[in-house]
Amino acid sequence: MVATSATSSFFPLPPSSSLDPNGKTTNKPTSTNFSGLSPTPNSGGRMKVKPNAQAPPKINGKKVTLPGSAHIVKTDSYAPRTFINQLPDWSMLLAAITTVFLAAEKQWMMLDSKPRRSDMIMDPFGLGRMVQDGLVFRQNFDIRSYEIGADRSASIETVMNHLQETALNHVKSAGLLGDGFGSTPEMVKKNLIWVVTRMQVVVDKYPTWGDVVEVDTWVSKSGKNGMRRDWLVRDCNTGEILTRASSVWVMMNKVTRKLSKLPEEVRGEIEPYFVNSDPILAEDSRKLTKLDDKTADYVRSGLTPRWSDLDVNQHVNNVKYIGWILESAPVEMMEKHKLRSMTLEYRRECGRDSVLQSLTAVSGCDVGNLGTAGEVECQHLLRLQDGAEVVKGRTVWSSKTPTTTWDTTS
Repeated sequence: MVATSATSSFFPLPPSSSLDPNGKTTNKPTSTNFSGLSPTPNSGGRMKVKPNAQAPPKINGKKVTLPGSAHIVKTDSYAPRTFINQLPDWSMLLAAITTVFLAAEKQWMMLDSKPRRSDMIMDPFGLGRMVQDGLVFRQNFDIRSYEIGADRSASIETVMNHLQETALNHVKSAGLLGDGFGSTPEMVKKNLIWVVTRMQVVVDKYPTWGDVVEVDTWVSKSGKNGMRRDWLVRDCNTGEILTRASSVWVMMNKVTRKLSKLPEEVRGEIEPYFVNSDPILAEDSRKLTKLDDKTADYVRSGLTPRWSDLDVNQHVNNVKYIGWILESAPVEMMEKHKLRSMTLEYRRECGRDSVLQSLTAVSGCDVGNLGTAGEVECQHLLRLQDGAEVVKGRTVWSSKTPTTTWDTTS
């Protein structure tokens, strides 16, 4: 019905057909003969009625024609079509469109009536929201197929990207995001940006493809000029804790590339959001071992940033450093073990023209028996070609638990 209405609006129906004396159908309109009526000159093929027209009177049941009576003429042809009288009936078209949309809306409401989890109702688009009196930011993430590794679980880079994304969205939701990468309006005025100096991560369990994780993040004071940011990652369905992470951030001048004190104007912007709590992880105060070519067991050279590795502040994204560190990790260990904890110290930034080396030393077990070792600890160093340290780190690896193998033959 809707389609018929819409079609008839654009394509007016032709005049009704009639039968000729031979019984054949013709497309000419039916003509009516009025006895005693004569055509009006210059009628232009249209019906004309005089102002004093009236019905012809009858005498003894017979029609008679009186002088001055109406002259009605109907010719055998229609008036020529013009642009105006060929336009569709827009009211019919709008009615058809409205009907279609109402039907679609009704169908969508029927499909959308399925029960949903409370977290999906509160955050249906996964954009995150403020909780706990506006001091904690919470955001959900679906684990995509391209975020899992060879063991079918999320990679450490995926976890770190979720942490970084929630940190930036936290600043945005608080209304403190200027035109920089996580910078507040006062920081933008003073050409200041945040840089991470220390990161500590403990992974209890990695999510797999199709899982939904819930990430909470909050900030606290760290020393005189720093800020601490913590994260807690849980399974959205079970509430099981998956990852805990803590980091320390300081300010750097974007022009001079030197560290800066925390200005009072910036302190006034961020202090209302500080949470008075202990770090979610106890600080690993063990000193990180310094590596060189003689003490490293594995070395990977010639690492260079790609254009896509740079962020809007024109330096390499801190998550990329983790990938470079693992470039020199032994494959035998990564096949049989899972990264359980990581401590990183960021010493300096690197740009798009930097060339780096990744060094790894294995401790706690024999390098030749990595596949059978229960727990493995590694020391890492990422440095520039001239020897300048970029990132120092320590990782702890534990044996992988048996997982169900997916049937890829069916």
